[in-house]
Amino acid sequence: MNQVFWGLSGQQWIEIGTSILILLGVLFLGRWIINLILEKLLLRITKRTKNNLDNQILNAARLPLYFLAVVFALDIALRRLTFLPWDWNTWLKEGFFIFYFLVGFIFSWRLVTHFFRWYEDEMAQRTETNLDKQLFPFFERIVLILLSTIGIITVLSYYEIDITAMVTTLGIGSLAVALAAKSTLEDTISGFMIMVDRPYRIGDRIELMDLDTWGDVVDIGLRSTRIRTRDNRMVIVPNSVIGKSLVVNYAYPNDQYRLQIHIGVAYGTEIEKARQVMIDTVQKVEGVLSDRPVEALFLEFGDSALIFRVRWWLESYVDTRRMFDRVNTSLYNALKKENIQLPFPQLDVNLNSEKVSQ
Repeated sequence: MNQVFWGLSGQQWIEIGTSILILLGVLFLGRWIINLILEKLLLRITKRTKNNLDNQILNAARLPLYFLAVVFALDIALRRLTFLPWDWNTWLKEGFFIFYFLVGFIFSWRLVTHFFRWYEDEMAQRTETNLDKQLFPFFERIVLILLSTIGIITVLSYYEIDITAMVTTLGIGSLAVALAAKSTLEDTISGFMIMVDRPYRIGDRIELMDLDTWGDVVDIGLRSTRIRTRDNRMVIVPNSVIGKSLVVNYAYPNDQYRLQIHIGVAYGTEIEKARQVMIDTVQKVEGVLSDRPVEALFLEFGDSALIFRVRWWLESYVDTRRMFDRVNTSLYNALKKENIQLPFPQLDVNLNSEKVSQ
């Protein structure tokens, strides 16, 4: 005779006990089994790759897989109870949709965060600016907000809740935010383009032609770039302004830099002698690269002198102003020693007077 205890038969209590054992077995052994599978089987595949992105994906999947196993075990444990009322099936279906959706949402969330963490650790170290490190949290928040929005819309659509008004509100709100933060967004996008295009790096000496500003790049931020001038003043320029300006980078492709000056010698001077004196003098100046050519080019016949262009190379653009001083001083002394005149502009005025007869 089948005994009844608390309104349930012995067979029904056996079903409940079996369901509880299934759920407890997954709760206590599920994580260990999942870790064993991931470490013994899947990690063999990831060892063949050169980066650890797949490892990050596996780490992101560990906890959601455990939750999925628990939810699946709970689903089986409840569905195998044959004595449950028939109208419970609808409630269980809708309830487990939420559970499975949450597991998928948690996995997507962890996948996004682990991806940005991997990119920051592996890829950002290859760049010399901290702009990408500032951009990563910004883009990560955008992706997570989009993910949350899609999740909310999915749940509301499943329960046949009208989302037209919400989508319209979100669109209007996004447009209002975009208009209010137009300058900020413009600076941010320009900063992102600077990071991708890399027209300059931290430590480079640049000149902004449109702003008549030049100096050393100290920091490249999300919204602005900081430039320290030679008189130790900090110029903070919005990235959108730099994006529209002509930028001259004196440190690219390398620090070596060529300088030039114009110098005039008197008419009647022997050209080759003057040329050789200039070349020999500049070659001996401290800081001039010996493996690079020094040139003295005869350019034109000036109003008062023969114009030469003297140019040479130096190791770094940092010493530009002092190099002009050393070269100019050396050239003046050398030409004076060789009796080569450096004429200054002069004007001859001839007056012709005629006697007018009465």
